Amino acid sequence: MLRILFLGDIVGEPGRKAVISRLPFIKTEEEIDFIIANGENAAGGRGITPKISIDLLRAGIAVITTGDHVWDQSEIMDFMEMEPRVLRPINYPPGVPGGGSIVLETAKGKVAVMNAQGRSFMQPPLENPFLAVEAEVARLRTDEGVKVIFLDFHAEATSEKIALGRALDGTVSAVVGTHTHVQTADEQIFPGGTAFLCDAGMCGPLHSILGREVEPVIDRFRTSTPSRFPVAKGGVGLRGVIIDIDEATGNALAIRRFAADVPE
Repeated sequence: MLRILFLGDIVGEPGRKAVISRLPFIKTEEEIDFIIANGENAAGGRGITPKISIDLLRAGIAVITTGDHVWDQSEIMDFMEMEPRVLRPINYPPGVPGGGSIVLETAKGKVAVMNAQGRSFMQPPLENPFLAVEAEVARLRTDEGVKVIFLDFHAEATSEKIALGRALDGTVSAVVGTHTHVQTADEQIFPGGTAFLCDAGMCGPLHSILGREVEPVIDRFRTSTPSRFPVAKGGVGLRGVIIDIDEATGNALAIRRFAADVPE
């Protein structure tokens, strides 16, 4: 059995410090074999930098996924060309820096991680994620001989996330959504053996609105005027999912939500 921990969107300095400090304990306590995390909000709440990427990888994260804020810190483009463990959505057109999937060797065999971005209510509009992901899954299974395939689907619409999960059932080990920063309660294993969760949640400040200070966000809703949304401070909630996978077949055996709070 291979046990994967996936952590939802890491938000700002509070989120990344909590992840880095707690990850060794979580790995031991939960007997984790492989760690993936979405880092697209790790730099001040928008994007990720090379230094932050290195810090997270050194902390024990095997692969960092991203999403619609992937390019908010421009220096990440060149870094992605050198560091394949930091992914951008696979459904960008050819020629865009970086890659949308990676295969890593582990003590329990090969593990493939993929990253895709939805199109419903999302900017920028990318290529069709269904077609891009299905083609890459076929390549991974045929050319690479990979059984264990994990997909972070960074999308807004729950229907789009569920539809892709259902479409991939039996061909990948897990489809887990990110982007909304709110952990959902629909974890399940589809009939074909694919584990699914609409959204893993975030690793960010608890007293916040999606990781941002409360008052500026409320003021934006009240007045409809532009506002800055600083990353909130205080204790952090770590949210994600733990999935057990049969490495021989690639089928999920169990899925459960992960939640831990880290005091300030």
